[in-house]
Amino acid sequence: MNLQELIDKIQPIVIQIATSNSTGTGFYVADYEVIVTNHHVVRENTQVRISGKTFSETMAPVFFWDEKHDLAFIRPPQEHRMPSVPLDNDSPRDGEPVVAIGHPFGQSYTATSGIISKAERIRNGISYIQTDAAINPGNSGGPLVNREGEIIGVNSFIISGGDGLGFALPVRYLRSALEDYRNHAGYGVHAVRCPSCDTIVTPSSIDGKYCPSCGAEIKMPKGDIEENYVPEGIAGEIEKVIKAIGKDVRLSRRGPNNWEIYEGSAKIWIAFNTESYFIIGDAYLCQIPKQNIAPLYEYLLRENDKLEGLSLSINKQNIVLSVVIYDQDFNYNYATKVFKDLLLKADYYDNILIEQYGALPRIEE
Repeated sequence: MNLQELIDKIQPIVIQIATSNSTGTGFYVADYEVIVTNHHVVRENTQVRISGKTFSETMAPVFFWDEKHDLAFIRPPQEHRMPSVPLDNDSPRDGEPVVAIGHPFGQSYTATSGIISKAERIRNGISYIQTDAAINPGNSGGPLVNREGEIIGVNSFIISGGDGLGFALPVRYLRSALEDYRNHAGYGVHAVRCPSCDTIVTPSSIDGKYCPSCGAEIKMPKGDIEENYVPEGIAGEIEKVIKAIGKDVRLSRRGPNNWEIYEGSAKIWIAFNTESYFIIGDAYLCQIPKQNIAPLYEYLLRENDKLEGLSLSINKQNIVLSVVIYDQDFNYNYATKVFKDLLLKADYYDNILIEQYGALPRIEE
């Protein structure tokens, strides 16, 4: 199949994953009814935020952790329409064309193509597929796919400073983990793969805190870290504000010091810049039209004179409603008021600008 057909086939199974401390990618494996990702994406969380092309964002349970092979399994939503994409049965070959699909740097559904630079690259006793297809932060846990549209590996890591040095765990390790989990735990049961002997350890089989087979210490995740997580400092104050304006903090988290919330047709990004010490809220509204823009500009200028704590601007083609607060000036009551105002006015302006000034709806991925 050609490259576009391959991307169209794979995108519906690619999942975006976010926690309070990381973001990454996953993919759906229909034969086992699981979402696969990297262990370092979910860490010890038992719940993570997921979103995909065939379902709305939701919290989903993690039920399998394999730190040695950097694998984790997540339960998909009950109502989804993700198709079945096969796992490759052949061994990858040097020079074989491949495509990596994921969400690097928060950029949704990014596909990069390349070749297998080396099909068997041993690191720490594990064989990896080395590829020059660009793999960046946020790609972790996504699928590496051959030109037949089969998954051949799980994108896992890059070598810092190494141009074109990306590594994916071969699908044979994934298939082994899937089979071992299914045979020794049962769907939905919490299980950890022992990093020493690869035994599947469950809460009912663990010997105190040790592997029943080899005696290695096992970290069995307990409870929902995302539910109980409370960030420190300004990040914690921002999350109090997000709760106060009626939004689910867990669903809004996009890694450290970043949040994303929706109000009507508007999407709002909130970030705390730890270098400049500014809290920034940007509501990306619609886009400026190609013609008759003078009335729209006049309207934006008039509205800016009326706004308190907010400002309208244009970033490239996007109309943006923003709030900026210096961390030393952060006040819970004021921040709650201004962010609530940002939500209400974002949806309001989005509708006015489209209906009365011919602005173009923002394109969602």
